[in-house]
Amino acid sequence: MNYLHYKGYTGSIKYSKADGCFVGKVLEMEHDLILYKGNNVDELRADFEDGIEGYFESCEEMGIAPRKPTACLNVNIPPEVHEQITLLAEQKGVPVGDIVEEALLQVAATAKKTIGTSGKRNKIACNLPAKTNRKLAIA
Repeated sequence: MNYLHYKGYTGSIKYSKADGCFVGKVLEMEHDLILYKGNNVDELRADFEDGIEGYFESCEEMGIAPRKPTACLNVNIPPEVHEQITLLAEQKGVPVGDIVEEALLQVAATAKKTIGTSGKRNKIACNLPAKTNRKLAIA
């Protein structure tokens, strides 16, 4: 799937057969909803960017800071792995989340090198630490 990007926000692109147009929403916005649509990709992109700008304006009018996209990842791991990560975090004097983020960044960097721009997916191996009609809703 392709995505739209604008000022740190990412939006989905889908085709709605029922509506006969492209539609999307800003991703990873837990409390706010920004929807957009267009008859072609250029219209979709314009409405997406207008939606972000409209969101900024609405936040300014309400005297609040625009929220940035958030991501939450829940992962079930064996207790032994959790213990190793916890010990490593304690040794480094950082939160467990920092260790997990560091490991995921290593995986993402390796994936980017492996996948590159060819679009072909290969197995990824890396060394990890052992141990308009837009709708806007603001909650």
